[in-house]
Amino acid sequence: MSIVAAMLLLFTGCNDKLDVQQVYEFSVSTLPLQKKIKVCETVEIRFQLVRMDKYEGAKYYFNFFQPEGKGYIQNENRDILIPNDTYELTGETFSLYYTSYCLDKQIIDITIHDNFNQEYKLSFSFENNKNDPFPLLVKVPV
Repeated sequence: MSIVAAMLLLFTGCNDKLDVQQVYEFSVSTLPLQKKIKVCETVEIRFQLVRMDKYEGAKYYFNFFQPEGKGYIQNENRDILIPNDTYELTGETFSLYYTSYCLDKQIIDITIHDNFNQEYKLSFSFENNKNDPFPLLVKVPV
């Protein structure tokens, strides 16, 4: 009886499938940003995707939301992006361009996620530059 049990254990314990890891942790780094922004001023936010290892089938996406303030975000092609829509990343480095449209504090929340439901969240905050809030207005000498 023990021989039969040993044989069963031997044959059921073998698995000829190759175990391929697909899910790897990742993070995102950015260059430092200014703290103050003027109305109609555009700030470049540069991102670097940092992958712990690479799986060719991994895809990365991002979306954003602006809980405070008013402004818009453009991609590298200068297309205006829509909040809460999902956009696929085409490379490990990319830039987004934020343009302010208000005199209030502005917050932008960006979430980067992969096709394995891992997420990395970033939040950016800008105060209005009250020294020169309207940079596009021409000051006429009196």
